[in-house]
Amino acid sequence: MLSHPFRQIALAAVWATLMFCGVGPAQAENNAYPDAIESDPARLGWMVGSPPPPDRILRFDDGSYFRFPAMRWSVSHFRQLMPTVNVSRGTAAPGRLRQALRDDIDALMFMPMGSDQPMSWRESLLENYTDGIIVLHKGRVVYERYFGVLTPAGQHGAMSVTKTFMGTLAAMMVAEGELDPEREVADYVPELADSAFGNATVRQLMDMTTGIRFSEDYADPNAEVWAHAAAGNPLPKPADYQGPRSYYEFLQTVEQEGEHGEAFHYRTANTDALGWVLARVSGRSVAQLLSERIWGKLGAGQDAYMSVDSTGTPFAGGGLNASLRDLARFGEMIRNEGRYNGQQIVPKAAVVDIRAGGSRDDFSKAGYTLLKGWSYRDMWWVTHNAHGAFMARGVHGQALYIDPAAEMVIARFASHPVAANAANDPTSLPAYQVVAEYLMGKKQAAPAQ
Repeated sequence: MLSHPFRQIALAAVWATLMFCGVGPAQAENNAYPDAIESDPARLGWMVGSPPPPDRILRFDDGSYFRFPAMRWSVSHFRQLMPTVNVSRGTAAPGRLRQALRDDIDALMFMPMGSDQPMSWRESLLENYTDGIIVLHKGRVVYERYFGVLTPAGQHGAMSVTKTFMGTLAAMMVAEGELDPEREVADYVPELADSAFGNATVRQLMDMTTGIRFSEDYADPNAEVWAHAAAGNPLPKPADYQGPRSYYEFLQTVEQEGEHGEAFHYRTANTDALGWVLARVSGRSVAQLLSERIWGKLGAGQDAYMSVDSTGTPFAGGGLNASLRDLARFGEMIRNEGRYNGQQIVPKAAVVDIRAGGSRDDFSKAGYTLLKGWSYRDMWWVTHNAHGAFMARGVHGQALYIDPAAEMVIARFASHPVAANAANDPTSLPAYQVVAEYLMGKKQAAPAQ
């Protein structure tokens, strides 16, 4: 049981973990929150002034930075609040994003899941508390919008979209023969031999089919999520603290529950463990690896960055922050089977493996009622729909959606008050589909109002 002072710090860290990881407790209905306009962080004036007024100051140590609506400012300013490590774009000139902007997408109409009331594309952006969204068609920017405090020059928390970058790096290393997905994790990281991860295969990490005990019951002070958050919290620990002090130390304490390889279980600790494997095999931190293998080759417009624990270990499960345009560049590279900026960045075989998806039977056991027929492979979410669409997902509405048939990529950053994607999927997934169909010439735009 955590002491009271440290429990307050750990509580802040738990909610930070929720924000980054793609998991979260049930929250109130959307109508319990101010809408996107009322909660606009620019309108509310967070952190403006020298110094800001006391009631407009946000801090990491007291958890104020992630409480809604303040978190709408924080997701675009994490580097001001917590320690981070850079993901360099290198020294080459940024690649040019060609534009073919159009003004007819806002009026596209679709029917949200479970609703009999149509909604326009533009209405969906406010409904989902969008901070920025960009649509590429055949590699050209056809639509780009920013809201609140996010700008083209800014970076935003990618949350669990980070996992997809880690899975892609792993798939690259498998395709290049550096990593054997059928070997046990302990073969690469002996320190994990006595943990639940030790006898799991690398493939089971990559597809999240490990059987590990990782409770996210936030009402239980002994749940593993508390220990994970406390370990990764970069703030100083109290003198009587006896728990793990880093992500690596925490991973060595994870116990087994169930059998490996039997079902999909979305648990952030899997990505942390995969990050350790990648770091050990490559001799690089995952931030350095991401820079060298992907970010420095994309022609990215900006450096990215990752949050770190007290030992400087990047948070593989959800710590990436990047610009919207660079996230779109990554998506376009994957759409083009790993080729972009005049070079083959990700081996084609790795992209083929991602797009093929994982076991739908394993995925169905997780009970995602809005994602029936989907699967999970290499830390990508695969729809198996008629267009072969697949995506990266993060809490509060972060998304990278790739539709190969429509030759379309959508990148979105958001700050939805409800963490779980089930809150925005009903108005996001059909919106992506209607834009894809429109760009393919299968759907007509509504007349201008």
